[in-house]
Amino acid sequence: MRRLAVRTARAWELGCFGPCLARVIAPNGLTPMPAEKMPIAPEFPAKPEGATGVLVLDDGSVFWGHGVGADTAKTGEVCFNTSMTGYQEILTDPSYAGQIVSFTFPHIGNVGANMEDVEATTAATRGCVLGADITEPSNFRAASHFDGWLKANELPGVAGVDTRRLTRRVREKGAPNGVVCHAPDGKFDLPALWQQAVEWPGLEGMDLAIKVSCTQPYEWDQTRWTLEDGYGRLGPAKFRVVAIDFGVKRNILRCLATLGCAVTVLPATATAEEVLAKGPDGVFLSNGPGDPAATGDYAVPMIKGLLEAGVPVFGICLGHQMLALALGAKTAKMHLGHRGANHPIKDLTTGKVEITSQNHGFMVDKDSLPDGVEATHFSLFDGTLAGLRVTDKPVFSVQYHPEASPGPQDSHYLFQRFVDMMRSHGSDR
Repeated sequence: MRRLAVRTARAWELGCFGPCLARVIAPNGLTPMPAEKMPIAPEFPAKPEGATGVLVLDDGSVFWGHGVGADTAKTGEVCFNTSMTGYQEILTDPSYAGQIVSFTFPHIGNVGANMEDVEATTAATRGCVLGADITEPSNFRAASHFDGWLKANELPGVAGVDTRRLTRRVREKGAPNGVVCHAPDGKFDLPALWQQAVEWPGLEGMDLAIKVSCTQPYEWDQTRWTLEDGYGRLGPAKFRVVAIDFGVKRNILRCLATLGCAVTVLPATATAEEVLAKGPDGVFLSNGPGDPAATGDYAVPMIKGLLEAGVPVFGICLGHQMLALALGAKTAKMHLGHRGANHPIKDLTTGKVEITSQNHGFMVDKDSLPDGVEATHFSLFDGTLAGLRVTDKPVFSVQYHPEASPGPQDSHYLFQRFVDMMRSHGSDR
């Protein structure tokens, strides 16, 4: 498979991706772009012998390989993740909705798949790109082969890709739109795939939280996994938390339950009145996908109502961005985003540095924070804002994922901070 990547890279060097006359192919399920607005179509390279998978980008770049997973094609924003473990958690994280994930670590699938390491019932990602073929699973917890798991979740993928080259492309030019396609017969309509990538609207301005959120309220009492007992159950509850589901990861809910929180999960469209009617000791604003400005149309009024009520609030990822918008700050699309499990963050309140897991393509503009809101965390990679708090209210949030364990547990203190805040607020009342 590496030879496929080398041959494709050679085709690029020889100019086989040069421009030609524009052509318009109407893709399935998409509104065709007017011919006069279509970019000039590239001249596509010949398919290498044996290729059954391909990734086609909206700039005409083509990455050949061996198809894995479901026999289908899906369109999304192409990003890369630098994590060495946790591929099942990544592909089932609702925050990846609308995205094709390229893994920079080569050994993906080597521990197989199981039913415990998932963050949602269905995978919201669009597909995956791998540097090496999927190997046979070697782990005592493996219940199935990773390729079979991809098929079961209707996720297409392509393996044997030069992921270093793809990563450089994303880093230098930003996250492109792309189509990942697996065709066991090796037949590909590259012009049609390219046009699907070109016509996909992109994540900016897209409300995806509404697509991955629950539609009905539910209760959560499962606690964190241990080697001895697996997942546990909440005993006598100390606090009642309402979690707003913008695409919540299950392990976040487990972390809350482990600290004695009985959690009620409400849909993303819940109003402040509906939240407060549950009598919460605190409210959690979850992670999720898409553009916070789009989701904010219905979520910001709800959050403003919570702020006026004075209830403790803790936000993660999209919840952090939504809280910032409700406080009067601004958000923006990032050049390529942060996705990985090796991101150093400095907590300004303690001076400590923690190694974090991150997955976001939007950020809060640190220069837009209003009076009464202060920055608490910053990325040591690029200086972007990673946390904030309201100075006169029990309200705080972080951009990263403290429920993950890359440090391995550097950031779990944030859940305890939330619990302490609820305890203090309750005694004040």
